[in-house]
Amino acid sequence: MVKRIGRYWRVLATGLSFLAFGIGGLLLRIVVFPLLQLVVWERAARVTAARAILRLTFRSFVGLMRGLGVLRYEFIGLEKLERGGLLILANHPSLIDTVFLMAFVKRADCIVKSHLWNNPFTRGPVRAAGYISNDSGEQLVEACIASLRAGNNLIIFPEGTRTPAGGAISLKRGAANIAVRGARAVTPVVIDCQPPTLGKGDKWWRVPERFVQFRLEVKDDIEIGAFLGAGVSEVMAVRHLTDHLQRFFTGEYQGHA
Repeated sequence: MVKRIGRYWRVLATGLSFLAFGIGGLLLRIVVFPLLQLVVWERAARVTAARAILRLTFRSFVGLMRGLGVLRYEFIGLEKLERGGLLILANHPSLIDTVFLMAFVKRADCIVKSHLWNNPFTRGPVRAAGYISNDSGEQLVEACIASLRAGNNLIIFPEGTRTPAGGAISLKRGAANIAVRGARAVTPVVIDCQPPTLGKGDKWWRVPERFVQFRLEVKDDIEIGAFLGAGVSEVMAVRHLTDHLQRFFTGEYQGHA
């Protein structure tokens, strides 16, 4: 009976958390960011302020879920993310992985799916923060490299979507392409979620029988010099780096399973 009541509470608390997230996004769009537009005229300063506001908002959301007993978390190696111009790659087991990273990474930039630019709850924040839309075509890689060179920390989930329920990680080459063409080391973050929740295809109300424990660990940088040897084309370097990252994240995932 106690376990059943606890589970019912977590369903309610999860619903309340996402309701608060939606209301917060709407308020940011119709109140906060229009005021920011009026007060801060210079675009670069406005984007910086918008990203700081979003970071605080995401941090509050994580704190709300923790306070309501929906989840617990530990962040290992967070100090490694204090640098600037990082290309941060992470696996993607849960819907709220993005929220965790955006909440704790300063000067964070990310690639946003195009449909979020028109979603009534998200279009205000993502446009105000100047995040990179994934419908920018051939300019996408150049926009990512420019963001890194400007000192932003670019967060990418190289799977492109959440990991399937079976746990089979499959990386696309976009992230490696940015690393190779931008001559940028990769800072990997391994995310583990036990028991699994909010995965691909999961409904938010199907909560586990106990609260969820998130573990986010920042690993040592992966330098790309070894993939850019003499006579190696960018295409081959991207392929080899993608293969290496595939083995890396698959091994880490299996190690935490």
